[in-house]
Amino acid sequence: MNESGPNKGIRSTTVLLVSKDGETAMGGDGQVTLGDTVIKGNALKVRRIYQGKVVAGFAGATADAFTLLSRFEGKLEQHQGQLERASIELTKDWRTDKFLRHLEALMIVTDGKDSFLISGKGDVIASDEGILSVGSGSMYAMAAARALTRHTEMSVRQVVEESLKIAGDICIYTNSEIVVEEV
Repeated sequence: MNESGPNKGIRSTTVLLVSKDGETAMGGDGQVTLGDTVIKGNALKVRRIYQGKVVAGFAGATADAFTLLSRFEGKLEQHQGQLERASIELTKDWRTDKFLRHLEALMIVTDGKDSFLISGKGDVIASDEGILSVGSGSMYAMAAARALTRHTEMSVRQVVEESLKIAGDICIYTNSEIVVEEV
């Protein structure tokens, strides 16, 4: 997360998506931190949208993320649930709109078939390995998920839960209040 601007010092959450063998799970922890103080431990950063057909997870400034989540759901409505098209259209708006371009957040979205990491820099990224992550502990969670998917027979839900627990053991901005959605 950017360390300049009005959100300087705010750190929050880890969100992880794992897809394997036709199954997809996304989970996130609930910690929000201001400086070196935990200000909330059970924030909900992973949720179902678009009639429950799409799961979205976000990291960054919470108000910014909710604004983007609302815009994204509007794009899904506009494009009849086409996840890739809605993601690209949101990213276009995010980069060009005077208000949106200042929002500091990242999102992961999935409909179970496709999954994307979306950023305000114009990124709409699909993973070659079926693993996407955002947030303060994202690299720890991603590393754990890679190892677990390659070397165990765990379900995607179990991989997400265990990877987020591992990230929480390492990253001081990630806790063990985990919410997982499968799609």
